[in-house]
Amino acid sequence: MAFYHPILFRLDAERAHSLTIAALAAWGKAGKPLAPNVPRLATTVAGIAFPNPVGLAAGVDKDGRAIDGFFGLGLGSVEIGTLTPLAQPGNPKPRIFRLPEDRAVINRLGFNNGGLDGALPRAQSAKRNGILGINVGANKDATDRTADYVHGVTRAAPHADYITINISSPNTPGLRDLQHGAALRDLLAACTAAKGTTPIFLKVAPDLDPADIDDIARAALDNRIDALIVNNTTISRPGLRSANAKETGGLSGAPLAPLARQRLSDFRKATGAAIPLISVGGIDSGAEAYARLRAGASLVQLYTALVYEGPGLPARILRELDALLKRDGFTSVADAVGIDAC
Repeated sequence: MAFYHPILFRLDAERAHSLTIAALAAWGKAGKPLAPNVPRLATTVAGIAFPNPVGLAAGVDKDGRAIDGFFGLGLGSVEIGTLTPLAQPGNPKPRIFRLPEDRAVINRLGFNNGGLDGALPRAQSAKRNGILGINVGANKDATDRTADYVHGVTRAAPHADYITINISSPNTPGLRDLQHGAALRDLLAACTAAKGTTPIFLKVAPDLDPADIDDIARAALDNRIDALIVNNTTISRPGLRSANAKETGGLSGAPLAPLARQRLSDFRKATGAAIPLISVGGIDSGAEAYARLRAGASLVQLYTALVYEGPGLPARILRELDALLKRDGFTSVADAVGIDAC
């Protein structure tokens, strides 16, 4: 992810991403926020008081290097990671590809990160003008992936407002197998036992059939998961036009929006609205964020739209969302959640 700028777009996508994170880290230390004053947007989800429902999705600031900078953009939550127990380089480069005609990105990063021990001190020292989530995963070569997740939950719990279990990346071979049957139930049981009092969220893939959705919903309910993040990137390729459309990896951005909307509806139905849902995928405006809330999302997260819309996007979404709630007579975000799903 790199914010749109003609100079940045001339650079390799991963190099531009690194420069953006470095710039935001420096800007965060300067303490000059862009956040508008939007008290109507405060909301409580999973027992956590979010200043607003618009968050940063995991994968943007993997190692927690620019937490304060992202909060300064107006985001109500920042989710760092995915973090694995041990540092790992990820997949070979190049592994991030812009699709400008589609306003999309394909990545096959493969959980590249500096490990939990590198990132957690940054999480601890951040000013945290909002809610901090820590997204954890398993190392690619782990012999016991459940043990890796338990380790991540145990280590991250004291430093996070919530923890996300990420079993939905398409870029680690076999990882999505953990979304099914006994493997999923064993994983959730082990992680909930390790979390202490820290809420735990589960991030799922969009590439699921109806039986998968029902199974995940039941497992989440049975194990008292605090929220579901719907979705990660997709391996589908819906009508793309850009030159990089045939690259392998997970697709994010505008083309994911229809599938993200459908999965939000699917999980709302499958869970009986008994678990808060966080919608991700193709959210690039206040109108789209509002539509997701009305469809049943309690929160939304941004990722690829920041590449094309720039650092002013979160504040713009917040202003637009506030105006839409006011227009329709809602005094709070919670009043609008699921209003179109009833």
